[in-house]
Amino acid sequence: MSHEQRSEAAVADRTLVRARRAGNPARGRAALRAVPAPGGGAAALGLGALQRWLQAVIVHPGDVGEAIASPEAAAEVAPERLEAVVRPSHSLTAAERVDVYHGMYLLRMVEALEADYPAVRHFLGAEGFEELATDYVQGFPSRSYTLNRLGDHLPRFLADHPGRPHAAFLSDLARYELAVTETFDERESEVLTPDDAKAVAPDAWPGARLVPVAAFRLLALRHDVGAAVDASKEGAPPPAPRRRQSRIAVYRRDYSVMRLDLTRPQHDLLAALAAGAPLGEAVASAALALRAARRESAVYRWFSSWIAAGMFSRIVV
Repeated sequence: MSHEQRSEAAVADRTLVRARRAGNPARGRAALRAVPAPGGGAAALGLGALQRWLQAVIVHPGDVGEAIASPEAAAEVAPERLEAVVRPSHSLTAAERVDVYHGMYLLRMVEALEADYPAVRHFLGAEGFEELATDYVQGFPSRSYTLNRLGDHLPRFLADHPGRPHAAFLSDLARYELAVTETFDERESEVLTPDDAKAVAPDAWPGARLVPVAAFRLLALRHDVGAAVDASKEGAPPPAPRRRQSRIAVYRRDYSVMRLDLTRPQHDLLAALAAGAPLGEAVASAALALRAARRESAVYRWFSSWIAAGMFSRIVV
């Protein structure tokens, strides 16, 4: 399900939960019923200015008072003229009505990021992830009509803030989950079949180039993230971060995203092929770690399994 298909009712429920956490459930219920209504001042303001003001208020990272008084918002509507733009209701002030949407914006961002980073969220817990998401969207606010790309910079954000607890591990975990999201969203490719491979003349293989499908990502990480991903899927307690290099191929098959843990020679071979190296050159450089007696049979098994898995799109000879 895409972010745009998510129910606004779910966001409203989160708003009520947040209000209850703050010890004010009555206000939470009233806020859910509130709908901003422009007054005469809004009509005089003009649609473009009203839209700019509302966006400036909603996306501001501070509280609603700071948002209304921010330079971007005040340039369109002076704070003291708020009630000329948004009428108060019988139970809420104009600022409180705006606060409903100001708060829901952040909750919407958190919800979108949770969908793309379930293992990061599982590791941090609900409150820890909300804190991370709040900090993240201040530096990387939504700039697109779709929220599908909102989390694209989260791995870099974590890497750039090493002072956060477990930042290096979380950056690697986020890199993996970003690869999953990208792979899921990628365009469809033709898939190389075993029969296609058999049709290539034996003497053409050393110079052949194998092209991966578009829905393919290759990762070399400093931490073992697989256990954290599995714990998230199983609802088990997240394991302690483990500093151990891991190499992973992420690819889509039959509308499902698959994870394949790789040895270093396997990763190096796939990386060389993805970079466009001829097969003979890629095998020679990547399989050096294998004993000569095992090299040919091992590489044959790898290619047989990778082609059967649908990881390649075509062979260029």
